[in-house]
Amino acid sequence: MDNTMTALQEFREPDQSGTVPLRHGAGIIVIDKPRGPTSHQVAAWVGKMLGCQIGHAGTLDPQVSGILLVMLGNAVRLAPLLLKHDKEYVCLMRLHKEVDRQRIDEIAAEFTGRIYQRPPRRSAVKRLLRIRTIQQLDVLGVEGRLVLMKVRCDAGTYIRSLCHHMGLALGVGAHMQELRRTRSGAFDEHVMHTLHDLQDACAEAAAGNRAALDAMVVSVDAAVPDLPTVIVRDTAIDALCHGAVLAGVGVIRCDEFKKDQIVAVLSQKREFVGLGKALAASASWKPGKNGLFVAMTTVFLAPGTYPKGWKKGCPPEKPKKPVH
Repeated sequence: MDNTMTALQEFREPDQSGTVPLRHGAGIIVIDKPRGPTSHQVAAWVGKMLGCQIGHAGTLDPQVSGILLVMLGNAVRLAPLLLKHDKEYVCLMRLHKEVDRQRIDEIAAEFTGRIYQRPPRRSAVKRLLRIRTIQQLDVLGVEGRLVLMKVRCDAGTYIRSLCHHMGLALGVGAHMQELRRTRSGAFDEHVMHTLHDLQDACAEAAAGNRAALDAMVVSVDAAVPDLPTVIVRDTAIDALCHGAVLAGVGVIRCDEFKKDQIVAVLSQKREFVGLGKALAASASWKPGKNGLFVAMTTVFLAPGTYPKGWKKGCPPEKPKKPVH
């Protein structure tokens, strides 16, 4: 179990001489954050390597490792959605006294489901009582006072508080010793990259081979795989990029959704246009009909990406002269 719980090897800040511009206007890169630097530092290093605006979703404490979603370019507009992603962690909890394995399993079962939490004193948010859901809590192994667990939970769940409360329930006290995030939404450890991997890919890109770097950058639509989609005509896209509300005449087909639900708007070739809020349920209208149905909340394509298919302030057509 020592190998499973071992932290990442000694971390060194990567060489950042020369930047490689991001090829597309937006994207996401899944970084394996090491223990030591802050999430902000890691995201800033990624931004320096790629020479673009960055943001990160789901802050990890300096001594916590694992998945950190770094948003590149316009993808920073996805932050409100990415922050709501469910999370998965592997946690090493240290009990203050040894406890029977069966009793530990029983308490783990009791803490599965809806729980009350108050953020730890060292957190950066207000310490208000909140409800979070522990969807899964598996005890992977117990050695003496060390308990290795896998936790799948809502965004905003404090694993440090979970360990403390489990220790109180066991009657012996406990604290979180190590923590690693293994999943955030649709992203798991299989798609993450170290900072040094990224630096190597940037060096190759600077030498003319962008294959490794481009493979690391995930498209923005990969972050919202569970959202219902609306496929729109190419002639409607430029108007959406200029702030227009999507009308039914511009829709080709769509999934089922409810009023006020967030939907993903895609082009006919399934290029990600942006996110919108449904003004009506999909069951109440049909594609091609008149009426406004989706208000764009976030647009990722720049105006002019698609040909202009709309006219603004067009004067009325002059009547034709009668033919004698």
